[in-house]
Amino acid sequence: MSPSEGPAERSAMETRPPEGRKGPAPRELPPAVGLLLSMALMNVLLYLCLDRLVTAPRSPTAHPGRCPPGHFSMGQAATCSPWLSCEQLRTEVRPLKRVGEGAVKTVFLSEWKERKVALSRLTRPEVRDDFLHGLRMLQALQSEHVVTLVGYCEDDDTILTEYHPLGSLGNLEATLNLAKYRSLNTWQHRLQLALGYVAILDFLHRSPLGTLVMCDSSDLPKTLSQYLLTANFSIVLNDLDALPLVNRSSGALVKCGHRELRGDFVAPEQLWPFGEDVPFQDDLMPAYDEKSDVWKIPDVSSFLLGHVEGSDMVRFHLFDIHKACKSQVPAERPTAQAVLDTYQKVLNLLRDTATSQTREML
Repeated sequence: MSPSEGPAERSAMETRPPEGRKGPAPRELPPAVGLLLSMALMNVLLYLCLDRLVTAPRSPTAHPGRCPPGHFSMGQAATCSPWLSCEQLRTEVRPLKRVGEGAVKTVFLSEWKERKVALSRLTRPEVRDDFLHGLRMLQALQSEHVVTLVGYCEDDDTILTEYHPLGSLGNLEATLNLAKYRSLNTWQHRLQLALGYVAILDFLHRSPLGTLVMCDSSDLPKTLSQYLLTANFSIVLNDLDALPLVNRSSGALVKCGHRELRGDFVAPEQLWPFGEDVPFQDDLMPAYDEKSDVWKIPDVSSFLLGHVEGSDMVRFHLFDIHKACKSQVPAERPTAQAVLDTYQKVLNLLRDTATSQTREML
């Protein structure tokens, strides 16, 4: 040590650790502990994501009911336009191909301002009254439950509506078998479709025009053909040609057509009550009310629920309300509104149960 070094310098040199000497190495976590921590973190993140999915409100969708009378909007359009006139239908709408034909109208896939639309034309003059009745119903019942009316021309017997490429509700199974829609083939989405179907019946039974009966429903395929499946997997009523009015104040009930109905699908009160030995006569056939629609709810819902995992559980929860729908006495059947309320309660219950079970697993 040099004599010139002071006490401070000597103290620093004495306390400095020797070169190359290192402190104690930090302790490493065992691999098993690290794995457990990672799994715990993933569970927390999954729980938070699930909670947001369950509690987040659904985004509102545009529907024709938000437009004033005589106007329409299609898809997510933010503005409403007046129904197209005869002149506009003649000059601006271009038919592309025929996509359907029934007893009352023929339907053509068409184009209007680069938008796909459905152009319906009267099939034959003898059924013009039914055609115009359907038009009047379309005009009066525009809402989220009914296909959007885009325009019409009585002089040409044409009606223009929004086009839904997935087509009739009868195509449901084929649609869900497509790779694009396979993820929607769950009891949740299917029950939501059934709920939408009952909501349409409830809307008809409590419509602005009064209590309307869905008469084009003599069997399951015919019933399904009256509804369209939309791109966002909801249901809209498309065929409104046969919606007679029940008027309880005057005692006026309805009859669906003038021919004899047969089979188990139609309600008992829609069957000829005088046996095989008495020939059917329309003037002797008793009339009935909207409870004939309620009778058919279990059969339509069973088709919509399908046979996916969880659908039997849904059927179990709907057993009592469906049993009530099948009462032989129409007055003892629930209203469509009561059925709708039950469907909504079951959907909420099963969603909450599924969410709770998922969280417990996490």
